[in-house]
Amino acid sequence: MNFIGIIPARYMSSRFPGKALFVIEGKTMIQRVYEQAKQSSALAELYVATDDVSIENHVKKFGGKVVMTAIDHSCGTERCLEAFNIINVDGKYSDDDVIINIQGDEPCINPEQIDIIASCFKNEEVKIATLVAKIKTTDDLLSPTVMKVVCDKNKKALYFSRSPIPFFRGLEQTQWIQKNNYYQHIGIYAYRASILGEICKLPQSSLEKAESLEQLRWLENGYSINIEFTEHASHSVDVPADVEKIINLLKGSKI
Repeated sequence: MNFIGIIPARYMSSRFPGKALFVIEGKTMIQRVYEQAKQSSALAELYVATDDVSIENHVKKFGGKVVMTAIDHSCGTERCLEAFNIINVDGKYSDDDVIINIQGDEPCINPEQIDIIASCFKNEEVKIATLVAKIKTTDDLLSPTVMKVVCDKNKKALYFSRSPIPFFRGLEQTQWIQKNNYYQHIGIYAYRASILGEICKLPQSSLEKAESLEQLRWLENGYSINIEFTEHASHSVDVPADVEKIINLLKGSKI
């Protein structure tokens, strides 16, 4: 079984245009993500999938692999599928091989997270996998930008939400985190090649539209999403103000 890492990187982010090329402490965001992901021992290949020539040229300049994809994809999952089809034009990968969708706006991604999600596929029944980390603060629990997830005893996702789930009846929200374990969804996905093709054909679902979370489309259509736990939280750059947070993380690490 092979694992192919793909980093979707479109240019026109609605809240931070051009953020893939934004320089953070001497390196662009996309270069930092690529170099971190490259350290994973699981990946057979690693590519950036972009819709922009300037990103393509930049990735080639620092020695990375890149494929050009259409500009009109609605999500990173669709871009991953097109990129994989380009990469696999000669048919060297099978339906059981796994594509790992690595977020292009997490310059501090820990390579261990990629290894952990790859390990899920030792179980032949796993078709889609993602990661979660324990939420440690009430602010994160209540923030609509921190995605929450609950799973069953077999580590399969039951639901994803921007709201705190479960609702802890009879307690003030400030007490919830001391009384129950809450988990943040870490936005890295892995899919078997055959399943990636299937889920990209699904129409948008009502729950997905309500929460603006594409993984709800898969759940609504009966696909299981396996969960694995990580100690490493997610640190994405959604808006320019998030860059300072990343700089502070970089100063306290060896990245």
